[in-house]
Amino acid sequence: MDERKTIPIQDINETSNCAGSEPYALMVLGDSMLPEFEEGEIIVVEPSGLVKDGSFVVAYVNDEYIFRQMVKHEEGWMLKPLNPLYPNIPIADIDVAKGVVIMKKRPGKRSEQKRYI
Repeated sequence: MDERKTIPIQDINETSNCAGSEPYALMVLGDSMLPEFEEGEIIVVEPSGLVKDGSFVVAYVNDEYIFRQMVKHEEGWMLKPLNPLYPNIPIADIDVAKGVVIMKKRPGKRSEQKRYI
C-alpha cells in the first residue's frame, strides 16, 4: 500500500520572488471536498480574496494547511468538508483563511473549468 505524501505550503515570499498577494495553484489531494472537488483537480487560490460565508478556502489550522468551505453558523465560523465522512472544524474567526479558491480545472481538459467569484 502506497503512503500518501504531502508537500507543505510555505510562505510564498520564502520560496520565490512572487509577491504574497499573487494567486497560486494547488492540486486537490484526498476526498474531503467531494463531490465538488475531485482528487487531482487544480485549484487557483487568491491570497487576498474576500472570505465570506460559503467561500472555498485554504486555511491554516492545527499546524497544517487544509482546503475546506468557510461556513457561518449560530455559534460562529467553521471549516466544513463537503464529504460528510469528515468532521467540521470550529474556528474562532476567519483569520485562519490564507486564500480563497477562485477557480478549479481538471488537468488535460481545456473546457473543464469552473470559476468561484
